[in-house]
Amino acid sequence: MYSSATSPAPTATRPALRPPTAAGTRPGPKPVPQSRPAAARGTDGRSTDARGQAGRTALGLRAPDSALNGGVPRQAPVRPGERMLRGRPVQPLVAERIDPAALQTPAVRAALANIARICPAFTPRQVLREGSRHILVAGTIGRAPVVAKCLAPQAVRGDQFDQLVADFHHEVAVYRAFVRHRPPVRLPRLVAADHDRCVLVVERVPGRPAARERHPVNAPTPGEIRAILGAVRTLNLWRPPTDVFHTPLDYQMEIARFHSVGQLTDRDAGDLRGLLHGLSHTPLQLCHGDALLSNMLLAPSGPVLVDWEQAGWYLPGYDLAVLWSVLSGDTAARRQISQLAQSGGTLARDAFLVNLVLVLMREIRLYDVPGAGEEQRIMIRRLYDDAALARRAVRAAVGTR
Repeated sequence: MYSSATSPAPTATRPALRPPTAAGTRPGPKPVPQSRPAAARGTDGRSTDARGQAGRTALGLRAPDSALNGGVPRQAPVRPGERMLRGRPVQPLVAERIDPAALQTPAVRAALANIARICPAFTPRQVLREGSRHILVAGTIGRAPVVAKCLAPQAVRGDQFDQLVADFHHEVAVYRAFVRHRPPVRLPRLVAADHDRCVLVVERVPGRPAARERHPVNAPTPGEIRAILGAVRTLNLWRPPTDVFHTPLDYQMEIARFHSVGQLTDRDAGDLRGLLHGLSHTPLQLCHGDALLSNMLLAPSGPVLVDWEQAGWYLPGYDLAVLWSVLSGDTAARRQISQLAQSGGTLARDAFLVNLVLVLMREIRLYDVPGAGEEQRIMIRRLYDDAALARRAVRAAVGTR
């Protein structure tokens, strides 16, 4: 897709200078210059002269780094059209080829018709996701890369249609609120939105998701975890006007719901209600609400938070609890999250524990379903172990009150 820049043709070397001749002597015949053999070339036209490349590396000869890369030396050769992300080349966003087959499905065509109503200049390039709830289409408006998010037609026929529409409307409202009140974290810029047809168009930020799965097997690097936690904490400490966002989670109702289906015992529910009673006067915290690693893009400028459907006011530490629940394979990251949650004192610790138990109950209810495969059963057992650990921490916190 991306053609490599071919190396220039090898040129003949200049002849070596002859030593000066003695006076009165006639110089001999001029030697015929001999060209060096051309370096072997691969199929992509690049020179494979390893000796010449090693010599240039040993001498420290490197192309000057662009200001866009923040002055960080490149770790690998970058082809034209590529960008650097943490030392690795990243494919550009606007160079994707149009996939006619994916763009011709009935659901995508219906989504494109709704997108064209608010963005007539939108040119589709690639279907990023065609799921049961949402359709994501990458494209361009002029030369600007954008992403359009639409409610899938299958969701209209589902039982949770009203909730999906409410979440979509809330995300549109959040993006519009961010236009008036700019948050201290990076997020895609709002381009256009259709509240009635559930269409949202935002800029497409260059980067890659911190994880592809909800519960990733391979956690991000420690540096990436620190950057993600820094962005989340920056958002949590932000204090916009209180009437801009609402409260998406009713804690008493969530406890009653998990208690009614048997996920919480009588003692568990009583302990959580006891902690909630002590947190009745604790100020709420603005949280992303769905701080999964798949909703964090690692961009050259830092982490970018996407999918703001659940953003709002929560008890302190809700985003940290979500990250703790999905980083089961990274003990160091979990220790760091726990330290951040307890740095605000006893009330912050209690709020984090309440959030953690409810988040783990939700994950268990989401994944503990009939027909789960072996990999999913391993994850379910891990979730139950984490839930037991969180219950013991809640009982210990209640005992110290």
